[in-house]
Formats: sequence, structure tokens, C-alpha cells
Amino acid sequence: SADETLIIHDSSPTCIFMSCFCLTQAVENLCSYKVSPVLYKQLRQVCEDHVQAQIHQFREYPSSSLDSLSFLKRMNRCWQDHCSQTIMIRSIFLFLDRTYILQNSLLPSIWDTGLELFRTHIVSDGAVQSRTVEGILEQIERERNGETVDRSLLRSLLGMLSDLQVYKDSFEQRFLTETNRLYAAEGQRLMQERDVPEYLHHVARRLEEENDRVISYLDQSTQKPLITTVEKQLLGEHMNAILQKGLWMLLDENRVCELMLLYELLNKVKGGLTALLQAWRDYIKSFGGEIVSSPEKDKEMVQELLDFKDKMDHVTQRCFQRNDTFINAMKEAFESFINKRPNKPAELIAKYVDSKLRAGNKEATEEELERILDKIMIIFRFIHGKDVFEAFYKKDLAKRLLVGKSASVDAEKSMLSKLKHECGAAFTSKLEGMFKDMELSKDIMIQFKQYMQNQSDPSNIELTVNILTMGYWPSYTPMDVHLPTEMVKLQEVFKVFYLGKHSGRKLQWQPTLGHAVLKTEFKEGKKELQVSLFQTLVLLMFNESDECSVEEIRAATGIEDGELKRTLQSLACGKARVLNKMPRGKDVEDADRFHFNSDFRHKLFRIKINQIQMKETVEEQVSTTERVFQDRQYQIDAAVVRIMKMRKTLSHNLLVSELYNQLKFPVKPADLKKRIESLIDRDYMERDKENPNQYHYVA
Repeated sequence: SADETLIIHDSSPTCIFMSCFCLTQAVENLCSYKVSPVLYKQLRQVCEDHVQAQIHQFREYPSSSLDSLSFLKRMNRCWQDHCSQTIMIRSIFLFLDRTYILQNSLLPSIWDTGLELFRTHIVSDGAVQSRTVEGILEQIERERNGETVDRSLLRSLLGMLSDLQVYKDSFEQRFLTETNRLYAAEGQRLMQERDVPEYLHHVARRLEEENDRVISYLDQSTQKPLITTVEKQLLGEHMNAILQKGLWMLLDENRVCELMLLYELLNKVKGGLTALLQAWRDYIKSFGGEIVSSPEKDKEMVQELLDFKDKMDHVTQRCFQRNDTFINAMKEAFESFINKRPNKPAELIAKYVDSKLRAGNKEATEEELERILDKIMIIFRFIHGKDVFEAFYKKDLAKRLLVGKSASVDAEKSMLSKLKHECGAAFTSKLEGMFKDMELSKDIMIQFKQYMQNQSDPSNIELTVNILTMGYWPSYTPMDVHLPTEMVKLQEVFKVFYLGKHSGRKLQWQPTLGHAVLKTEFKEGKKELQVSLFQTLVLLMFNESDECSVEEIRAATGIEDGELKRTLQSLACGKARVLNKMPRGKDVEDADRFHFNSDFRHKLFRIKINQIQMKETVEEQVSTTERVFQDRQYQIDAAVVRIMKMRKTLSHNLLVSELYNQLKFPVKPADLKKRIESLIDRDYMERDKENPNQYHYVA
């Protein structure tokens, strides 16, 4: 009644509660008298009249854009009032809601009726709905442009659209269209204006902002299409441009944070990681190719390769989440570029190992040396021509073992173990043989010293000999030099001793690798000089003469001209000048004369005079490479015969295919064809008379 309504509005909270209770009781009484249908119908009509009356305030609202916010606030207030009124009505008519309405499945509940009326008469009004949605979109755009907006207002209004089930049709489609338009324009503009790192951070910030909007006021169902739209316009459309413009720069400058961000962002876009993988592979091939293909960088090549590999490993672990696909792509790229220049990387890796294992390398502890060797083995795995590495490694190992320049036997054996594990026992058999020779030589020398003690005419020279098995060691060019009588006599004594124990063997002396300790007297006092055999022969001449010419020394020693000049340089032009050269100068000429420097001074008692090492000549490098090539020919011949012996008859293509499977070094089809022709000429196999591409084994 009207009086009761006045009581509801004007009384204290206690009175309101009592009035509501009375009204609720009245509704229950009416329902008991079977007037529920009438009551429901009249209630709906009253509510509908009330809601219809609200529409006028929105239709008559000023259409200025400045009033859009106040329009939204009025709409929100109307909605909030409507919700609270509907809750009040439902509480009063609760008995009707739970009996009559519940029993009639075609009738909506009081709450649903309230939503339906608000949707039908207010939100579904074309002008009102359009203005509401445009106002919300305007507020979101302002927020995207950096302005502060009332998020609680947006949350309430979007919640209203969702509750009224018009969110998707009235708002979401337009919102996504506007989002697409905004970010399409922004992506185009910023790709022109900003560099890639700055752009990536901007994209990450935008994605974070949009996710925050979903949490703050957008419906959860909007998240996926919204984020997909942003990723498509800011990343997908510009993916190739980002990679072309920025990836190489990021990798060159080692921008770890930005690379990590790039990976994370492209991982969100379809085809993003595939494009990144290809660009990453191209970068490695290009950068690595420059390191390998530049002869002027040969001295630094291996160290640069190790540093580059470390850098790329760091990127895959830190930035690319240790993705196996990226790790495998990196390995493939390294293998590709490192073999673009045949043989040279293998040779330089062998020389780098030599520099690390040689005595005097003080830059690394044993642990650091082990780590360096492990890294070298990683690079070594990429090389196809491992036999080239073996040839140069064997040559350098021989020098280290024979001249006593190995930094550590443990490190040498550790490297040998790594090579054996990587390439098999056949690869390291000769290298292991070299170590066995050195150990056997020590045992032989112990026996020789005992033998010398029993001689009636013991020598005052202490001789140490290394017995080398020719098949294990590099081949050395014999050089006949004129040894002093005492040395020749001692050589003969050792020869008798050794052949007495090992009859049938042949000894070939190699003076180029010999060295000696000479006792010398200077004005300052006695000293010991640790010198090569060639240096020894030159210095011994000054026991008989105070001054000698180059020609006299050459005639007396028999040392080859180039070797002699380097020997004289080391004695007269180096740090320890035990000879004086006239005239003075760094180079030795045929007209120079030398005399013993009795005024020589040095703080040490034993002085090591290093032989001036001739830089490995092009001829020596070619010689080593040619030996590798010759060995490869033998291996190809052996493989062809082995295959044909087993298969008896085989076509050319199948034979070549089998050879590629068995050979462990790169070889061209033309080279294989030459070896097959050679074997046919030597009657190991023959062509089929009817089919020239078919071969038969000749027993």
C-alpha cells in the first residue's frame, strides 16, 4: 500500500526491516490464497513501467563527447540502482519466486526478469547501447594512450553487459576491431621510428598492459582473442623485419636480455620460432664463415672459434631456454661453415692444441687446461677431415716428446683419451705407440747405463737415446752431419749394445732432433749450456779455434746452409750471446766471422739457448697435406677392394654409396672414380662387358 511504502522510505532501519518482513508475510499470505499468477503478472508490469521510465534520461542526454564520461556514470548509477532494487524486490517476493515461479519452468525468476527488462528497455535501445559502448571504448583508448581512467566504472559497466548477455555482440567485436586498428597503425609507425630492442620492450609492455586490462575489467573470455590480436599486429606482421633489422645486431652486441625477450615474444606467434631458428642459423654460418675463410685471421682462428662457440652456447642456454632444436641447428651451422675451407681448420686446431700442451704455457692451471681441451674437442667434432688434424697433431706431439717440451704427461694422455673416445682406437694407435716408444726408451737407457759401467773404457759423455718405431712417428729427412769422434764412438757402442738385444733391427740416427748440455768456462766462471745438437757442433769448434768463418763452420759440421744460419743466429744474435759476430747485425751472411764471447755473463748456472725455429714453410705444410692425401688414396683403395670382395658384383652408384658410408673423410665423386679406374688397371676388379656401370671383383 502507499502507506507501507512511505514507512519503507521514512522509518529507521529497524522499521524498514519490520516493514519488509510484513510485506514478505503479506506475499506469502497472498500466494496461499491462490493469487500467485495475478501477483506475478502485476509485479512484472510495475517493474516494466518503472524501467521504461528510465530510458528517457539517456535519450535526452547531451551528445557531446565531453559528456561521454558523465553519461557512463549515469548509466552505471542506473544499473546499480536497478540491481539493488531488484534484490530488494526479490527478497520481498521470495516466497513467490520459490513456489509459483519455480514450479513454472517457462517463467523467468524475479532476478532474471529484472535483467531481461533492463536489457530490453535500456541496453537494447540502439542509441543508448551505441553511446555506452563508444564511451567504454573511448575510456580504454585513453588508458592505452597513457591517461588515467576510472577502472571500477569500466569494470561495473562491462560486468553489466556480461550479465545482460550482450557483451560479445555489443562490445567485444567492436573492441577487438578497434584494438586491431590501433595496433596495426602503431606497429607500422614504431617499426620505422624505433630500433629493435626498444620495439621489443614496447611490445612486451603492451602485452602486459592488455593482460592487466583483462584482470581489471574485461571479461575473461576476451583474453585469448585480445592477446592474439596484439601479437599478430605487433609481432606477426613485422616478424621478418624484426629479425632482419635486429637479430644480428643483438647477437653481435650480446644483448642477452633482448634476445631472451625476442625468443619469448616470437614463441607466442605462429611460425615465430621457425623464422628465428632460420635467422639464427644464417647468422652462425655468416659470422663463422668470416672467421674460417680469412687467411689473415689464421693465427686467431681457433681462439675466435672457441669464443664464438662459448657465446652461442650462452645464448642458447640463457636466451633460447636450451631448446634442443636451436642447439642442433647451431651444431649443423658450425659443421657447415667450418668445412667450407678444407683442411686448414683441422691443421690450425692441431697447432692450437700444441700451443696449450707445450711447456712454458703458463696461462692455464691443470683444471683450466682440461676445460680448454674439452672445448677444443667440441670444435674438433665438427671437422670432416680428421686425418689432417691427426697428421699435424702427430708432428707437433713428436716435437714435444722428443725435445722434452710437453707441459704435462697427464694432459697429453688426457687429450689422447679424448681423441680415442671421439674417433676410436684406430685413430690414436700411432699416437699411443709414440708414448710407448718413449717409455721403452727409458727402460733401454737404464740397461745401457749398466752396460756402460761394465765397459773397460768408459766415456766421459753421458748419452741418452730415444728409440722410435718408424711407423708411429712422422718421417724426418735424414741429415748427415760431422759428429766429433767421441760422439761417433759412443754411437757405435750403443749400436752394438742395442742390436745385441734386438737382432735384425736397423738403427737410423736423426741428428736434427738431438740436444746436449755443454760445460763451458767464461771469465765470470763455469756455466752449463743447454743447446741443440747443431748448436753443440758449432760451439765445439771454438775449443780448437778462437775465430771461425761461416764457410769454415759449414765445412767442419756439414750442417745444411739454412739450418746453419739459424743456429749461428741463435748463438750470436739472441738473448744469450755466447758468440760474437762480426760485423754486428741480426742476420747471418756468408762473409760474417764469429769468435767465442768469453765476457758472457748470466745470472743462471744452466742456460738454455733456444734454437731459432724456422716458421713452418709452405712446402712443409704442403708435404704434410700431401701425405694425408696419399693416406686417403690408400684408404679408398682398401675400402673398394673390401666392398667388392664381399659383394662380388656391384653397380657404380651402389659402390660409391657404400664408400661414402665407410670413409671417414670428405671425398669428391671424381676422386672415387679415379681410384676405381686405378684398381681396374691393376686387375683388382673389372667392368661388366655388357654394362660399363657394373663392376666385378677379380679374385
